[in-house]
Parts: sequence; C-alpha cells; structure tokens
Amino acid sequence: MTHPRKIIIDTDPGQDDAVAILLALASPDELDVLGITAVAGNVPLPLTQKNARIICELAGKPQTKVFAGCDAPIKRKLVTAEHVHGKTGLDGPQMADPVMPLQDQHAVDFIIDTLRHEAPHTVTLCPLGPLTNIAVAFQRAPDIITRVQQIVLMGGAYFEVGNITPAAEFNIYVDPEAAEIVFKSGVPLVVMPLDVTHKALTNRARVEAFRALGTEPGRMVAEWTDFFERFDMAKYGSEGAPLHDPCVIAYLLRPDLFAGRHINVEIETTSDLTLGMTVADWWGVTDRKANALFMGSVDTEGFFTLLTERIGRL
Repeated sequence: MTHPRKIIIDTDPGQDDAVAILLALASPDELDVLGITAVAGNVPLPLTQKNARIICELAGKPQTKVFAGCDAPIKRKLVTAEHVHGKTGLDGPQMADPVMPLQDQHAVDFIIDTLRHEAPHTVTLCPLGPLTNIAVAFQRAPDIITRVQQIVLMGGAYFEVGNITPAAEFNIYVDPEAAEIVFKSGVPLVVMPLDVTHKALTNRARVEAFRALGTEPGRMVAEWTDFFERFDMAKYGSEGAPLHDPCVIAYLLRPDLFAGRHINVEIETTSDLTLGMTVADWWGVTDRKANALFMGSVDTEGFFTLLTERIGRL
C-alpha cells in the first residue's frame, strides 16, 4: 500500500477551485491534504478563506486546516474576477457561513513550517490561484525551495493566450512577480494552462451527471457550474465552461489523462502590453533551459468520469 501523497492546496475559491478542493478531499487514499492556504485572487482574501472553509464543510471534512495568506500581490494592486465568479466568489446556490475555524497561523508561515518539518521531497504544492503565498514563502525561507517535491499549478496559457487581457491568464496576471519567482525557483513544475483547461469543458450531460449523484456536493457542483457557465458561454461561444482548477488535482490522481512538453516558460513582468504572459517555448526555438512540464491536452471524457466518480464519494 503506497502512502497518500502530501499536498498543500493554495487557492482563491472560485467555483472551479471549489470543485478541485472537493476532488482532493474525496481522494484520501491518494492525497493527504495537509492544509488549504487561501490567497487573494478571484475575490479578496476575506472571501477566499471563508469560501475554502465552506467547501471543506460541504465535503464533510471540517477537520481540514484552512489558513489565510496574502491579501495583495507582492508589488501590485489586487485585480479580482467577480465578473466571472460573482461577488462572493461562489455565487450560484445560497451558502451558509462556515462553522469550522480559520487557523491562527498565516498561510505563508504554515507553508514554510510544513516544508521544514516534513521529509524533503514529500510535499507537493498545488496552487490554483495567484502565486503570491508560494513566492513570499520562497523569498522568506529560501531553504524550503529545494525541499518541495513538485509544484502542480493552474495558470498561464500559450496557444489560448489570455483570458483577463489579450496576452495573459488571470492567475499569472494578478501577481506576475510572484509567478516569476516560482518559475525561476528550480522546483519541478507542472503547469495546467488554459490550453488544457479550455478542453475540460462542461456540457449539459456532464453537469446533469453531477446533479444525478443525488448528494449535496453533487448538487452544489452542478449549481456552481450552471452559474459560471453563463459567463464563458457568452464570452467564447462554447457549449459549457472550463473547469480549470480541477485539472491540477486530476493530474495528481491520473497523470495519464494529460499530455504536454517539458519546456522553458518565462513570465513577462515589465511590458504594459503583455504583462503576465507565460512565454512558453513550445517549439524549442530558444536555448533557455526547460523549467516546466507544460500541458497541452487532456482526455476530457476520462477527466469528467474521474471527477463525477470522486465527487460521488462525498
């Protein structure tokens, strides 16, 4: 019997973050969620830390430790995405306030302490939002960088280019300086860009499959998806909405669902035009050293089968 893989989920929930967290909490045999660290992103920090706790309670896992982290990017003003996720970040169904506590410790201190305490190369960081908490931890405690097993993150884009600006994906755009620190850290990176997540599209049948689970988590996933589908369908003319963040957790459970290339990815931090762009050397036209496994495709059917089966366990 292999031990479950130890992970920290760093997140700014967000409906798709919520589905990712549910997927992780539904998979205790494979994943040991040491803690969930909230960051400002889709909505401000007071809401992301609250939403993280709401999701843990929905999963029936109120013993999960949730920490509040950075409330603003390293150098910039916070940009949020209420236009996608609604003013609470989890708009759609009415949600009760969480009862479970927020931990007293700051998320950055939790990340540092955990990486110092656990054996080297046994903790994987799973950022689903802007990379502020991870970058600040790396700046404050450079000794932890070589102890990280892997970072599997949702962020960036190459062929799909941008979703918050013409050139940039939201998570990277919100804190490009943080992204640059993480991408230059030397930690093994797996990146789930929009190129992949825009292939993980819901459709009516997939949403109804969540609803048909007949459970509270299943119903909530269907309602959240119904809510944020409207935005993406109007924007892209697509038949559903991309479930971006669950790709990170799905990769930990079923890496065979994804295919990509080990390439160099640089972050643009100075240009007005392309700020936050992930410049991915997909075609190998530079001699820059590869620093990321940058995913390009996903088995969409397999992804939704996994998601529905796991959410059904809650």
